[in-house]
This record gives sequence, structure tokens and C-alpha cells, in this order.
Amino acid sequence: MASTKKRNVSSAKTTERSIKIAKLDLDSKVDDILESRKHANDVFDILEGLQSEREKSVISAVNACSRLFCSLLERKELFMGKLPGEDEVLSGGYSAEEKYQIFMRHRYNSSVEMLLEHLSLGHPEVYESALCCLMKFAAAEGQHPLEDLDWTEHYSFPRHLIQAVVDRLLSKTRDNSLQISRFQEFLEMEDIRYYAMSFIRESVGRVMDKNKGAGMLLYQRNVFTIMSNISVPSQESELTNFMVKQEAKHEDWKAAKLLEHKRAFERMWLGFLKYKLPNSMYKKVLVILHDSILPHMSKPTLMIDFLTAAYEVGGAISLLALNGLFVLIHQHNLDYPDFYRKLYNLLEPSVFYVKYRARFFHLTNIFLSSSHLPVYLVAAFAKRLARLALTVPPTALLIVLPFLYNLIRRHPSCRVLIHRPSAGDEPLEDPYLMDEEDPAQCRALESSLWEIKTLQKHYHPDVAKAAMLINTPLSEKEDDIDAVLEITTFEMMERDLNQTQIKSVPLEFETATQLLKGGGDVLGQNFSLD
Repeated sequence: MASTKKRNVSSAKTTERSIKIAKLDLDSKVDDILESRKHANDVFDILEGLQSEREKSVISAVNACSRLFCSLLERKELFMGKLPGEDEVLSGGYSAEEKYQIFMRHRYNSSVEMLLEHLSLGHPEVYESALCCLMKFAAAEGQHPLEDLDWTEHYSFPRHLIQAVVDRLLSKTRDNSLQISRFQEFLEMEDIRYYAMSFIRESVGRVMDKNKGAGMLLYQRNVFTIMSNISVPSQESELTNFMVKQEAKHEDWKAAKLLEHKRAFERMWLGFLKYKLPNSMYKKVLVILHDSILPHMSKPTLMIDFLTAAYEVGGAISLLALNGLFVLIHQHNLDYPDFYRKLYNLLEPSVFYVKYRARFFHLTNIFLSSSHLPVYLVAAFAKRLARLALTVPPTALLIVLPFLYNLIRRHPSCRVLIHRPSAGDEPLEDPYLMDEEDPAQCRALESSLWEIKTLQKHYHPDVAKAAMLINTPLSEKEDDIDAVLEITTFEMMERDLNQTQIKSVPLEFETATQLLKGGGDVLGQNFSLD
């Protein structure tokens, strides 16, 4: 056993030593290539290292490629313009200098292809090194373009390389969320973000049209992950972090204009949302829509069709669509017919059990805050909530009751729901129509909030106490329901169990002095110890 451990330790040390030697060997080869062109063929040894099965060997080869080709780009020793094939070079009339540049350009392209492979298939340390190396290549290409153009008339940016990176991140067969989270650092640069948004839009259109709009879960998940990591600055003065600084006409460059960023952002999201999404992704989009998408669009009203369609779906998706609709209604004057009718029909028992309950009641409270709403509409909401209150858990009741009181405070005409005397002692049939979808036809104003009276007998003392408030004149100050929107059953139990103030319970008015004495001597009159 001991000899086996020794062999394992010895083997590990040998492997580590061989990796260090290989790293030093690669570094020396890079130095030789940069020092003299007679060592140009050593580049194949470096590229061979990229195909190694050992992670540390691959990382060493990645670092060697980064150092070698970034230096060659700076020294302008890579062929510029349309690259001829290697067979064509042998037959064509090229000088020795051009042949060397073409040879190294081909090796550079090979290294890029291998790095892209590692970006989608490699170990975390490997793909991180590969991504950083590719972005160094992009920065070097931006400063020393490989395209043979008049750069006083064109803008220098490594479009093809960034597009290749984005396309590889948007895999159709594997989840690249970790690689995308690493790429987020580079999306902070204005020019990379601008061109990446265009490349994402092109990729989505190309892939989804090819598959006839059919759902591609992994691909759509990767697209959503990278898109949700993109945010556009709010002011043009914040556009300062560029990977490539244009020497001339920088101010005229689209990547340097905030409006162009917003347009690219808008086209990217609209291009993604026009295809069918899985329900889970539908919800994720709606969750971030109001604060991460709409504020960065040049024309947020273009989202009207998407949001109204989501609002018509029903269930949790309709609840989540409320946030976006709220922004469009209040900030962009959206006129949505039958909005309150749809909101009224969202009040179902299930709304008290979804995880978006707090957001829904917060927004509903805002939508019903206007004093210009018709009385029949407010009465319909109040009565429907009161009827639902008979079957919901205590945590929801602590939201519903203050919500109802606030509605009555804002609309005094609804007090008729509280003070409606009955004609006699016989029970009356409630005229309210719970199944009626139109709040104008549900006859809520003919009914009363008898449900609150019923809740005064609730088993939970907090609920019963809150329901008792209806017996007294309501104060003019509204209750703050935001404080109870997030309350859970666990929190209620913890609060009850951790009460420090214990009330003293009277057990005997007159202190007993003997076994059958005390308390008016009642026991002594009826019993004896004999």
C-alpha cells in the first residue's frame, strides 16, 4: 500500500514537472519565432499544444498563442486583405515577405478556430483562457486591422471575430451560461456591446427561421442569458469605455451614439420575442421587462402587442404582464380597452398562492388608487376580494383586509357595502354574481361585505382583530399594505412563538393556605379528609 502511494506521488510530481518543462519550451519557441523567421515552423508545436488532452498544457499553449499572435499583429507581420490559399501561394508570384505573412495568417486563423472549439467544449479554466485570448486578439485586430481598407473612410472593428465568439456562445446543443457570464465583462465595453446586439439579432433570425420558428430550448436559453446581461447606459456621456478607439470620426461612429445603442437593443429584443417561447422563458422575460428592457428601448410602445398578448394568456403570465403594462399606461399613455375587466377576472383563488402575489397586489393597489374610477367598479373589486377571503390562508387575509379598507377610504360611496340594514331577521340571498366576468354586471353594489363580519370569528387572532376594525369608523389615513405583502406563514409562526411579553393569568382570587381552605371554603363545605 505504501509503495502504491509513493508511486502515485512520484507520478504526480513527474506530470507537474513535465508540464512546467513544456510551458518553458513553448515560451522559448515563441521567443525564437519572434526573434528569427527561420523558426517559423515552431508555430506548429504551439498549435499542437492546443489539441492536448491535459488542461494545463492547453492553457500554456493558449497563453503562448496570445503572446505570439498579438506581437505579430502589432508588428504588422500578418497578411492584410483577402487571404489567398496556401496552394495558391506556391504557384503565385509572392515575395518572401508576403509568403511569411500569409503563412502566419493561416496559422493565426487555425489558432482562432481551435480557441473557439475550446470556448464551447473546454473545462472552465480552459474556456476562460480561450475567451480572454480571443478578446485580446479582437483588441489587437481593432488597433491593427487585417482588412485592407481606407480607414479614414471606414471604422475599424473586428466584426468577424466578435461574431464568431457570439455565435459559438449561442450553442444549440449545450448550456453555455457559465461562458456567457464570463463574457459579460466584455459586454461592458460600448463597441463590443453594440456589435454583439446586432450579431445576436442576426443569429436569432437565421437559426429560428431555419427551424421554422420551432422551439429550441437550449439555444433560446443561451440567447436569453446573454441578452439579459446587456444593459444600455442612460446618458450619452457614459459611453466612454471602448475596446477600439477610432482615430478619425469617432463621434460619428454608430457605436458611440446612445440612440443607436437603444435601437440595436430594441431590434434585438423584438427579434427574439417574435418567435414562440417556452412558458418558463415567457415568465423570465416578463419579470425583467419593466426595469431591464423597456427603459433601454428607443420606442417602448413597440412592446404593446407583446404585452397585451401576454395579458390575455391568463394565469401567472398575465400577472407578470401587469408590470410592463403599468409602465406603458402611466408613462406612454397606452389606452387599453377592458383593462379593468381583465384585471377583475385575474382575481381568482390561485392568485393568493403564486410567488408573484406581492407584485400583483402592489400593482393592483396602484391601479385602483385613482379617485375617478366609477363606484360600481371599485365595489366589484371589493366584493370579489371579500368573497375570496373566505377561503384564503391567514397570510393572504392580512393583505386583503387592509386592501379592502383602503378601497373604502378612497371611495366613500362604497360605504353602502358596510351599512346595509336587512329587512328582517330572515337570511337573505346575496345578489352578487361571483361567476359574472363583467364587473358592471356583477351587482356588487346591491350586496354587502358580510364576509368581513364572518372573518371576525376566524381562528387566527390577527385576522379576527383586523376584521373587527370594520365595526369602528375607519381612519382617514390609509393602511400601508407594502409592509404585509411579503409576509409568510413561517414568519407569522415565528412571531407568535418568540413573543417575550407573557401576560400573567389569574388562577385564584384568594390565596389558599391549606389543602381544603381558601376560595370561600367551598371545598371544605363539600369534602373532608376523613
